[in-house]
Amino acid sequence: MHEGGNGERQGAASGASGRGGDQSAAHGGGEREFLSLERELTVLLRRARASQGEMAREVHPDLESAAYGLLVRLDECGRQRATDLAGYIGVGKATMSRQLRALEELGLVAREPDPADGRAWLVHLTEEGRTRVSRVREARRARYVRRLADWDPHEVAELARLLHQLNDMEK
Repeated sequence: MHEGGNGERQGAASGASGRGGDQSAAHGGGEREFLSLERELTVLLRRARASQGEMAREVHPDLESAAYGLLVRLDECGRQRATDLAGYIGVGKATMSRQLRALEELGLVAREPDPADGRAWLVHLTEEGRTRVSRVREARRARYVRRLADWDPHEVAELARLLHQLNDMEK
C-alpha cells in the first residue's frame, strides 16, 4: 500500500481486473494492472536502495552501499570466486576487484587461493565480517517480523514466492 497523489491509501491492485481478467494487458503495457505494478515496484526499489545504504553503514560506517549485497551473498553461499560474485551482482571484473579490495581493507573479507585452480582466488567473510553481517541481517529480519506482524504467515510465504519468481525472470 502507498499513498496516492491525493493522500488516499491505495492497494497495489486498485481497479485491477484480477487474475482472470483481460489478457490484453500483457501486450498493451498500459493497462491499470501494469501501471500499478510499475508504481509499486518503483516505491519498493527506492526504499530498498535507501535500506541497503543504512544496512551497509550498520555493518561498517565506511562500507559502500553496493558492497552490502556482496557480503550477504558470501554469508549465504560461502567462499566464491570474484568472477562468480561479479556475475551474480551484475558488475564487471574491475568494479568487483575495487569493491573486494575495499572490503579487505575494512577487514570484512579475505582471499585465499582456489585449490581447484591455482590462478584463481576464493573470497570469504572474515569472522569479523560474518559477525557484523549476521547482526545486521538479524535486525532486518526482526524489522520484517514487526512490520508484517498483522499478515497471515501464508501471505508472507506467498509474497516471498512471487518475489522469487520475479527475481528468477531477471536471470
